[in-house]
Amino acid sequence: MKTIKYLFNQAWLQLKQQPLLTVVSVFGTALTICLIMVMVMQHQIKVIPFAPESNRARLLHVKWVSLERKVGEEYKVWSNGPLGYKAATACFKELKSAEDVSIHSIIYRPMQIKRPLGAGKSVDVKQTDASFFKIFDFAFIDGKPFMNADSDAGLPVAVVSESVARSLFDTAAASGKEVLINDAPYRIVGVVKDVSSLASTAYAQVWIPYLSTDITTSDQFSWVDGNLGMFSVVILAKDKKDFDAIREESSRKLATHNASMGAYRIFFRGEPDDQLTMTQHKWSYEAPDMQGYFRNLFIFALILLLVPAINLSSMTQSRLRQRVAEIGVRRSFGATRGAIIGQIIAENLVLTLVAGFVGLLLCFTFASIWGSSLFAKAQLVTLNIAPAVEWQMLFNLSTFIYALLFSLLLNILSSGIPAWKASKISIVQALTGKTH
Repeated sequence: MKTIKYLFNQAWLQLKQQPLLTVVSVFGTALTICLIMVMVMQHQIKVIPFAPESNRARLLHVKWVSLERKVGEEYKVWSNGPLGYKAATACFKELKSAEDVSIHSIIYRPMQIKRPLGAGKSVDVKQTDASFFKIFDFAFIDGKPFMNADSDAGLPVAVVSESVARSLFDTAAASGKEVLINDAPYRIVGVVKDVSSLASTAYAQVWIPYLSTDITTSDQFSWVDGNLGMFSVVILAKDKKDFDAIREESSRKLATHNASMGAYRIFFRGEPDDQLTMTQHKWSYEAPDMQGYFRNLFIFALILLLVPAINLSSMTQSRLRQRVAEIGVRRSFGATRGAIIGQIIAENLVLTLVAGFVGLLLCFTFASIWGSSLFAKAQLVTLNIAPAVEWQMLFNLSTFIYALLFSLLLNILSSGIPAWKASKISIVQALTGKTH
């Protein structure tokens, strides 16, 4: 411990002796760490748990289906699109291997909500069932979610976000009040804290039972006998280890459903998807290339690390040229090459850790101020609100671990070769101030 403390004290003194070079190195490294952490956060925001999607690690999703039609003796792909209500119910609703299953609509267009005789307000509406509120941990600030009996009967009840309640009634205590949604009367049963659109599955501003509308039956929203439509399925597993069992059971249900379809049959391109795969499954006609996704992440991170590592390596080499005589003296008094390498790496480690901390602060600041633009993603439709970024989404233990790992890796890349070269200089050359 004393040796490590001595190394770091010496490193800090050496860095203070060259303040300009140190400042340039720190801010250059901090900017690199900031850029890398922005990339990490953009990846993490898709998978880290935060309310109301606190169970992301146990979720599976189905949002696309492909339909084949029998032509002669062969089946050929006929159509691709969002999942229909009939197919969703037949293949996923009663899964015994899952803890719970919810069928919910994709947000295809905003609806108008208003008080009777009042002015209308455009809101994003999610049509779902009571299980939705068991899978996602919404923060109710008034009232409660609608129950199974309400959703199964298609009763006109609604859960609204706090901002919607306040815009309509100037208070969050809105349960029991009547509203019109697309001119149809609904009764508010609960009010929840606003949900960020970064919670891509749970997000909405108003939640109503899908059986309270014609989304399951209308030709405008349901096609091919309900196999294509406007729905998605979210499955909550008891444990992540149950994913394979859930997929196997849903495959059996799919085979049973297809056997009843005559000239048609449906299939899923790799679904049910885990949370990350779901965020990359953007199109119904193809499965996501997850290997390509991780390969691109790796290449981008490598480029962000290598470019500053080369620059920092040059700065480290420049510092070492001014200290060749010092290295010679240390070698002449018995310092080993390993000790020389350790000293140089320790100096650079102090610099990169300080820079890593600064870079992480820059990243959090940038994400907090410009998070709506930073984390905005392409949507099939335009939502009513921009993505809201809360501190719980940013301050995650894994974020600090990644920042530390990137700092250490950058330290090794930028100081390893210069340190090794410095240790190879002979004592005579070093004492005369020569590097070669």
